[in-house]
Amino acid sequence: MTQPYEVEAIGPFDTIIGAVMFIEVLKSKIGHATITQAELHYEGSITIDTDILKAVGIIPGEKVHVLNENTGNRLETYVIAGIPASGVICLNGPAARHGYVGDRLIILSYGLLDSAEAKRLTPKIVYLDARNKIKK
Repeated sequence: MTQPYEVEAIGPFDTIIGAVMFIEVLKSKIGHATITQAELHYEGSITIDTDILKAVGIIPGEKVHVLNENTGNRLETYVIAGIPASGVICLNGPAARHGYVGDRLIILSYGLLDSAEAKRLTPKIVYLDARNKIKK
């Protein structure tokens, strides 16, 4: 486990000594997801089939970036677990304004790691077919 940095005061400016730099790196990717629903009058988020979430290691409540391949829209939201094996990809609340049923999405999640951990990380990536089933 990486230790937090220490701060040493050396005059009018503080200098960080022994700082650990964390970088944001890709942890999980769901490619070619197809929007199956859009529920504007909901609190917000994206609902994703639980089987897909498990395959890429995304947990309910985790922040994700959602990129719409059709419109170029990009948004941040959090994940709600959907019914397993349903293929559901649903934009909820204000996120529903960022895509239409049938649009293709890329869904990304990131982790904050120190440089050594980041070099060892292999992102979990899946690509979906037109029915949001994981391609073998």
